[in-house]
Amino acid sequence: MDRRPDGIVVLTLDDPARRNAMSETMTSAWRETVAGLREDAGVRCVVVTGAGSAFSSGGDLGWIAGRGQVDVPPLRDHMLAFYRTWLAVRDLEVPTIAAVNGAAVGAGLCLALACDLRYAASGAKLVAPFTRLGIHPGMAATYLLPEAGGLPLAREMLFTGRVVTGEEAAAYGLVNRAVPREDVLDVALEIAGRIAEAAPVATRLTKAALADGGQPSLEAALRWESLAQPVTMASEDLAEGIAAQREKRTPRFTGR
Repeated sequence: MDRRPDGIVVLTLDDPARRNAMSETMTSAWRETVAGLREDAGVRCVVVTGAGSAFSSGGDLGWIAGRGQVDVPPLRDHMLAFYRTWLAVRDLEVPTIAAVNGAAVGAGLCLALACDLRYAASGAKLVAPFTRLGIHPGMAATYLLPEAGGLPLAREMLFTGRVVTGEEAAAYGLVNRAVPREDVLDVALEIAGRIAEAAPVATRLTKAALADGGQPSLEAALRWESLAQPVTMASEDLAEGIAAQREKRTPRFTGR
């Protein structure tokens, strides 16, 4: 974990020899790290990326292959815990960004999709090969793919295991932008910096408003905003934002 002074935290999946597969060791470390970030009021944005040539190759196929004939209930409990551990990034109150530097496969793709924003290397391969391995999609792939790219694309990717490049993913809306591989982290950090400069309370409330596809109706949006806006109107940050605008300077928000 790389904690920067501006409140940006960079989490790097760091097992390049195994293309950052989600091993038990990495899963345990992720659980502890994300839990700590959830309690850290100084965090303003989290960036997730991978070491080496891949973002993440997904679940540990060695572990899956070694299961053999097992009872469903304990395996279900294990998988549910695995899913929830990795998808806990979605529950962070601050915006999250996936810097998809390379292949994002299966659960690795789902991790990227669980982030609020995604920037991918143009040639990165995004793929959900579950059915081609003989296994049902997992880690909320049947929710996250339709949410990001729409149901037709989700069906095609999940039914066929089709590989989508970063450039194609940007056209489909799976990622916000595709850029040269060497620029992926820099672009993600640039966006993270702009987020970190914004008012923390207003940003967290905005993320909450947009969770799970945004408000279910116009009336729901009006009711939420009529409560959330007064919360920010009563903050010191609003006074600072208005003063900075009048004085033509960058605001210094404190989250109060």
